[in-house]
Amino acid sequence: MSLDWLGAADIAAVGLTLQLAAATTVVLLLLAMPVAWWLATTASRWRAPVAALVTLPLVLPPTVLGFYLLLLMGPDGPLGRFTLSMGWGLLSFTFTGLLIGSVVYSLPFAVQPLRDAFEAVGRRPLEVAQTLGATPWQAFCTVALPLARPGLITAAILSFAHTVGEFGVVLMIGGNIPGRTQVISTQIYGHVEAMDYASAHGLATAMLLFSFVILLGVALLGRRRVRVLP
Repeated sequence: MSLDWLGAADIAAVGLTLQLAAATTVVLLLLAMPVAWWLATTASRWRAPVAALVTLPLVLPPTVLGFYLLLLMGPDGPLGRFTLSMGWGLLSFTFTGLLIGSVVYSLPFAVQPLRDAFEAVGRRPLEVAQTLGATPWQAFCTVALPLARPGLITAAILSFAHTVGEFGVVLMIGGNIPGRTQVISTQIYGHVEAMDYASAHGLATAMLLFSFVILLGVALLGRRRVRVLP
C-alpha cells in the first residue's frame, strides 16, 4: 500500500504515536493489574475513593489534567524539582513526559476491564488452587490471570487505542515539537492551523478507520466471551 499521501512529518508523527501507545500499554498493564485486583477483591473503606480517583480522567477535561501534570513536572513542581536534583532535567516537552501523561489519562481504560474480569473470576478458583498447595502469587498467575485473559486483552486494546487518540493532555505536556512530541492528533491540529485540509483529512480518516476497527474488535471479543461463559 502506497504512503505517498503522507509527508515525512506525518510519518514521523505516526511512528512516535505508535511508540507512545505501545510503551503506555505496557506500563498501564503492569500498573493496572494490582490496582484492578485490589478493587475487585477488597472490602476496604478506601475502595470507593480509590475507584473514583482512578476513574477521574474519564470526566476531567484533558486540558485540566494536562495543566496539573505540567505543573507537577515543572521546575516548581515536586516531580520537576526531583528530576532536576537528579540531573535528569525537566520531563515536560519530552517523550517521557508524554508517557507519564498518557499513563495517567488512560488508566481507567486499563483498570475497568481488568476489574470486571477479576470480579467475574471471583475468589473461589484461587482458594481451590491454594488448598492444592499454590501460594497466593502462584494462584494469581496460574489461575486468575488466565481466566481474566479476555479482560486483559480488552484493557490492552483500549489503552493502546486511547493513547493513539490523545490530544489535550499531550498538547499541554509536550506541545507540538516535530520529531520529539508531535503525535498524530497534534499533527492534524497543525495541518488545520496551516489550513492544509487535505493532509488533515488524510490523517483524520486514518484515525476514524482505526478507531472503528478497534471498537469492532472489542465488540467481537465481548460477544465471544459471552458465548464461552457457562
